[in-house]
Amino acid sequence: MTVDVFSAERCLFKPAQVAADPIPTIFAFPNDYSVGITSLGYQVVWALLARHPDLQVSRLFTNLQEPLPRSPELLGFSLSWELDYANILDLLESLGIPLWASDRHSGAYPLVFGGGPVLTANPEPLAEFFDVILLGDGETLLTDFIAAYQTARHADREAQLLALSQVPGLYVPSLYQVSYTSPAGAIAAITPTRPDVPATVNKQTYRGNTLAASTVVTEHAAWPNIYMVEVVRSCPEMCRFCLASYLTLPFRTPSLTETLIPAIERGLAVTDRIGLLGASVTQHPEFEQLLDYFSQPQLEQVRLSIASVRTSTVTVKLAQILSQRGTQSLTIAIESGSEHLRQIVNKKLDQDQILAAAINAKAGGLKGIKFYGMAGIPGETEADLQATVDLMRELKRQVPGLKLSLGCSTFVPKAHTPFQWFGVNPQAEKRLQFLQKHLRPQGIDFRPESYNWSVIQALMARGDRRLSRLLELARHYGDSLGSYRRAFKQLKGQLPSLEFYVHDDWDQQQILPWSHLQGPLPQETLQKHFQSATALF
Repeated sequence: MTVDVFSAERCLFKPAQVAADPIPTIFAFPNDYSVGITSLGYQVVWALLARHPDLQVSRLFTNLQEPLPRSPELLGFSLSWELDYANILDLLESLGIPLWASDRHSGAYPLVFGGGPVLTANPEPLAEFFDVILLGDGETLLTDFIAAYQTARHADREAQLLALSQVPGLYVPSLYQVSYTSPAGAIAAITPTRPDVPATVNKQTYRGNTLAASTVVTEHAAWPNIYMVEVVRSCPEMCRFCLASYLTLPFRTPSLTETLIPAIERGLAVTDRIGLLGASVTQHPEFEQLLDYFSQPQLEQVRLSIASVRTSTVTVKLAQILSQRGTQSLTIAIESGSEHLRQIVNKKLDQDQILAAAINAKAGGLKGIKFYGMAGIPGETEADLQATVDLMRELKRQVPGLKLSLGCSTFVPKAHTPFQWFGVNPQAEKRLQFLQKHLRPQGIDFRPESYNWSVIQALMARGDRRLSRLLELARHYGDSLGSYRRAFKQLKGQLPSLEFYVHDDWDQQQILPWSHLQGPLPQETLQKHFQSATALF
């Protein structure tokens, strides 16, 4: 089976001719092949590694693998989903590698590194399992990481880690000591273990004009035969809860004629399915011209899908082209039907724009709109929930025949955003139930995300290093919230409570688990944005 799956890949890059004495490397995705190969981030990093002549790279998934080196020197993980951490630990065990980085100093174990959105946002809950964590964009970091490793390749582990810690964006957790006011108390300090280690590690941002595009197309991907193109990176809207905006600043847009269309045409040479990716695709300054490109008669067989779009950019033209290219519905994030709540989160959107988007979508031939909202947003009242119900009812009344769905998650605080100091509202589960009770009888497809999953997500989003022991325990109990509660009970007195990590509002002066890891904006700026929000409560 392994041979069949890998042989079905259509590779869109040429791997390097491997040099003498290459570094044996494993690059893993902690989920099955169909999920991992659909991750654009994983594809791009794999291609960057495979293009490097000094590396011999093998891929590893939870269900498939290429032939692996007997004695790998580097083992990398790309982490996109929090609960996949358990698969990282399972894969380490299957390879005979100690879970804890501190246990790898003796013996010929590979250097375990990791990257991806989960680790860049807040690596601390998993920090004890990694030797090195790459904070930021792989396009910038990987070359520097490999070069630094090469210089220290034949040194001992301690010298290797020290050399890597000198590279901007490379975070070596073992070289930072975290102290606490008490075993179950807040963080007292985070300090380097030696004077030649930087006190702060800065996330690295790729500023080139060429963004990511698929490096492989395969029928075995979760989205079969799709070729993905990153149209924008980050988002200019800066909703105050949004990791995808704040952590990835600045907003970047590649040239249409120099970059995007050539990338798309490389994909069209091997498939007729194109996916346009980005947090705010329709805000590319040349998006209208991109639509004109796809409206050409010779591309009428192309199946086009697009990531979430900004509501105010939904035109009849956009809807027409998408419907003609195989798309049935649009995805739009509105967060709430309450104007007041959208002001709190800095969602620059009014009711008329939402209604116009629905009218235009139907006029252009689309069958439905998938709205995304949240419950438990800081400052939310019952009147705000009712406003969401009223909005969906009004849309159903004014745009009959358009299938409406509302996917709704619970607000989860994220590191490096202005809302990182807020906890999860413990009433959020009841608020999801309120929306369900009032929307489903109206014929509106309401799709709530699991509240328990949101609690686990918040735990990892705000966790510190003391969670590493808890995560190791919880994975043996299952992936339910009850498993984490059981682990907390077992470790009582050794770390703060679940409520501290998940539900408590934190003081803006306290030391955060990621205070030594600098994102795009300084803490003072995030505090100003926080205060702008709370002034509207």
